[in-house]
Amino acid sequence: MRSSAKIWLSCLARMLVGIFLLNVAATAQGSPHYLVTNDDASGSVTSVSFYSIGPEGLITLQETVPTGGYGIGGGYFGANRLAVLDSDSNQCVFASEAATGDIVGIAVSTLTVVSSTFGSENDTGASNGIGLTMNGQYLYASYTDSSNIGTFQIQPNCSLTFINDVSVIGLQGGIVDAMAAHGNILVVTYGDGSIGSFNISGGTPVSNSDEQNSTAAIASNGATYPSAIDITQDGHYALFGDTSTATVVEVSDISSGKLTPTTVSQNAFGISSSNIMLSPDETMLYISGTQGDRVVAAFFDANSGQLSGGCASNLVKGYSMRWSYLGGLALESTTGNGGGVYVAEFGAPSPIAMVRVNSSGGKCAMSESSHSPRLDPNSPGLLSIGTFPPRPF
Repeated sequence: MRSSAKIWLSCLARMLVGIFLLNVAATAQGSPHYLVTNDDASGSVTSVSFYSIGPEGLITLQETVPTGGYGIGGGYFGANRLAVLDSDSNQCVFASEAATGDIVGIAVSTLTVVSSTFGSENDTGASNGIGLTMNGQYLYASYTDSSNIGTFQIQPNCSLTFINDVSVIGLQGGIVDAMAAHGNILVVTYGDGSIGSFNISGGTPVSNSDEQNSTAAIASNGATYPSAIDITQDGHYALFGDTSTATVVEVSDISSGKLTPTTVSQNAFGISSSNIMLSPDETMLYISGTQGDRVVAAFFDANSGQLSGGCASNLVKGYSMRWSYLGGLALESTTGNGGGVYVAEFGAPSPIAMVRVNSSGGKCAMSESSHSPRLDPNSPGLLSIGTFPPRPF
C-alpha cells in the first residue's frame, strides 16, 4: 500500500514538473524577440519598424508602426534615438521624432503608439536629433539644437511625464552629443573633445563638476573626440567611442561616481568609432566603423577596464553603392558575446547588416551573414536600432 502510494506520488511529481517545463517553454516561445529601428523619415510621417529575429539571426519585418510625426533622416551618430524598456509591468519602446520634437511610447504587447510627450518650448533637436537614454525610472533626452537635457519620469502604460530640462555646454562650447545613464550617473559627450557626468539620484541631472577634455582629444589637438558611450554592468567603467580617422576607444573609471582621465586604445582596423556596444558578457566591445566600411570587435576585461586585440569584418556589402555610413549597433542575443551584431547602414532606403562573431582562446573572427543585408524600406537615413528584450544592462 505504501509502495503504491510512493509510486503514485512519484508519477504525480514527474507529471507536474513536465507541465511546468511545458509552460516555461510556451512562455519563452511566446515572448517576442525584435530588432527595432527608428526610421527617422523626414519627407513623410515617420515610423518605428519591428523585425522578428529568427534562427541564425535572420530578421523579418513584422510590423511598421507610424508614429505620427517627422524625423530628420540624419544627425549625430552617437545620439541613440531609441530607448527600450523591459520590466514586469512596462514593456516599451521610446522613440524620438526630431523634426516634430516629441518622444513617442510604443507598447510592445500591441505594437501601437500609446503616448506622445514634449519637453519645454526650448527643447529642440531638429538639426542633429534627440538622443535618448534611461535608468528604469527616468528617461533623459538630449536636445542637440538647444543643448538641453530633458528629464521625463516613466509612467505605467509606456507614458512619460516631463519634469524639467537643464542647459549643458562643453568646455569648448560644444553641444550635447551622446548620453548613457547607469544607476545614479549620467555620462555625456559634447562633440568638442570634452566629456562630463551628472548625478541623477534625484531625477534631474546635477553636474558632478568633472567636465574634462578626453586624453585622445588633447593628444590629437581635437582631431579625435569622444562621441558614443557605453557603461559596464557594475558601473565601474565608462567607454567612449571616438570620431576619428582610426578606431579609437577611451575608458574612464567612474567607480567614484565621477569621471576620471581616460585611457586610450587604438587600432587600425577601421575608420572612426562613433558607435560602440559591449557584449552581454562584457568580453567584447563591438565598434561600428561609422565613416569606414568594417565592423570591429575588441576584447574587453571588465575587471581592469582594458581593451586588447580583436578582429574586424571584411568589407561590409554595399558600401558606397547602397549606403554611405555605418550607424548604430544592436545584439543578436542577450547572452554570451551576443552572437553577432546588427548594424544600421545609412542609405536611401537603408539596409541593415548582420555580422556574426566567433571568439575563443583570445582570438576572434567576424563575417557578414549570408542573410545580410536586409532592407528597411521605411528609412531614408537609418542611424538608430535596438532590440527587445534589450541587453540586461
